[in-house]
Amino acid sequence: MRILALDSSGLVASAAIVDNDITVAEYTMNHKKTHSQTLLPMLDELKRMTELDLHTIDAIAVAAGPGSFTGLRIGSATAKGLGLALDIPIIPVPTVDALAYNLYGSDKLICPIMDARRDQVYTGLYTFRKGTDIDAGYQMVVLERQCAVDIAQLAGRINELAADTEVLFLGDGVSVYREKIAGLINVKYSFAPACCNRQRASCVAALGLTLYQKGIMETAAEHAPEYLRLSQAERERTAKKE
Repeated sequence: MRILALDSSGLVASAAIVDNDITVAEYTMNHKKTHSQTLLPMLDELKRMTELDLHTIDAIAVAAGPGSFTGLRIGSATAKGLGLALDIPIIPVPTVDALAYNLYGSDKLICPIMDARRDQVYTGLYTFRKGTDIDAGYQMVVLERQCAVDIAQLAGRINELAADTEVLFLGDGVSVYREKIAGLINVKYSFAPACCNRQRASCVAALGLTLYQKGIMETAAEHAPEYLRLSQAERERTAKKE
C-alpha cells in the first residue's frame, strides 16, 4: 500500500511517500519559512525526485490535530484537495500519537509535548507493548489521550504514572518548558535526540497504515482538523462577551 503523508501541525513541515514498510522519500524542514511556503514545493520535489504518479497513491495520511491552527488548516486543505482530485481516502492521524510513534519500540513512558502557549501543551502519554507473535512487532498503548493541558497538571500525572520507569520527552515544547520540567518532574526523565524529537511524515504514514487496516479513514469531503481548543481569536471574542 502506498501512502502520501503530510504533517504541518507544528513548527516542522514534513511530507513523505511510504510504500508498505519502505520510506521511499521524506522531506522535512524546520527553518524560518511558513508551511504555506514549504508544503506544496516539498510535495512537488518528492514527486519529481521519485518520478511519482500520484494516481498510484492509495491514501493520504495527515496529522489531523491538535497543533498550530494555521498549520493544521494548510495540511488539511492540501490533503483534501489531493484526496478529492485523486478520489482516495484520507487517514486522519492524531498529531501527538504520530509524534510518539517516533520512539517506536521504546520501553520508556513517552511524553510528546507541543507548545500550546499560555503555559499549556498539547500532549499525551504512551508506551509500547511487544506483540505475542514473533513477527508482531510492537503495539502503541495510549495511556492518556492527546489533550491540551497545563504543564504543571501534566507533571503531576507523570509523577503518578512513572514511579517505576523513565519518562522520555520529545517535541517542540521541550525547549520551551525544559526548566519547568526540571522543577516539576520527580521521576527519572530524559529528552529524545535531534534525530527523532520532532514531527516526521514517515511516522504519520506508518501509524496511518495501522489505522487504515483498522478501517479508520474518511473521505476528503468529510475530513476536518481536530483543534482540541478554541483559537486565540475565538477565546478573545468569548472573553469579551462574558
